[in-house]
Amino acid sequence: MAVLRKSFSYPPNPKLLVFMAFMVFSLSFCYFAGNPVHVFQFSSTWNLGIHSLWIANPETAGLEGVLERAAMLNKTVIITTLNAAWAAPNSIIDLFLRSFKIGENTNDLLKHLVIVALDQKAFKRCKSIHSHCFFLATKGIDFSREKSFMTEDYLKMMWRRINFLRIVLELGYSFVFTDADIMWFRDPFPHFSENGDIQIACDFFLGNSSDLNNLPNGGFNYVRSNDKTVRFYKYWYMARKQYPDKHDQDVLNEIKHDDIIIDTGLKLRFLDTVYFGGFCQPSRDLNKVCTMHANCCVGLSKKLHDLKVVLEDWSNFKALKAKDNLDKEGSWRAPQKCR
Repeated sequence: MAVLRKSFSYPPNPKLLVFMAFMVFSLSFCYFAGNPVHVFQFSSTWNLGIHSLWIANPETAGLEGVLERAAMLNKTVIITTLNAAWAAPNSIIDLFLRSFKIGENTNDLLKHLVIVALDQKAFKRCKSIHSHCFFLATKGIDFSREKSFMTEDYLKMMWRRINFLRIVLELGYSFVFTDADIMWFRDPFPHFSENGDIQIACDFFLGNSSDLNNLPNGGFNYVRSNDKTVRFYKYWYMARKQYPDKHDQDVLNEIKHDDIIIDTGLKLRFLDTVYFGGFCQPSRDLNKVCTMHANCCVGLSKKLHDLKVVLEDWSNFKALKAKDNLDKEGSWRAPQKCR
């Protein structure tokens, strides 16, 4: 005699379902709290690329819109960061913007410049003087005052910048990052290599753009958005834990010899100080200079003084050149205070 088995299912327990939903939400919240901005990367026949799915983050809400409005046709933007100390009237930001206006073929580049404000005062000033501003909020940290070199807050500010630039790359935008204490006198794009993934300025350039012994300066770099650069910026940011007392530039000097360069096929190139100079190693021929950086200089007042001298020298050079119609080399009087 066959035994009939009655199939049945237990009715769902409402309390159990609520508890399970709460646990899933809690675990998800904890995960994303530890990863403020997360991009799921997956491969598919649709070739979705690195910007597959963006998880909203209050600190970067609205960023993509700002980048889109400022971007060139090839999705490249120019980015600088700004805090209240450098945003005050007649401070660094005014000299920075002025250099674009008196440079050769640089004024039009301003429409592609995004100023990333690190505090409310800087954001307010930015909106009064420029079209593309983004407020990068950071919970529990006040970036408004001048940060002394290598202090704890200075290091936090530098690493905040690296992580932000990684986000820009993940969104599919290439960028030229420039410190605001860099004066722009000529369009730099003709001097960028077509096959370089990351092209970075130097405190001291040794003559070969591929030589890893060049001493890079993170204040000016051109980075193309691709899987290699996204991986490198993640690696760079994580390396801060391995070198806790070093800032981003010193950590880059450490990791530029690591296997990630070979493993990813990343092309790291160093920019010649003939075109991208600074107070460490000035570009002596004003007929060739694209940018001039107040590097190797600590202190806002010193930077302001010497950058004003740089702008005066450039204006005088242009006036003499226009008058004589000659290719005068010209020379900088700076650095003066920054010695």
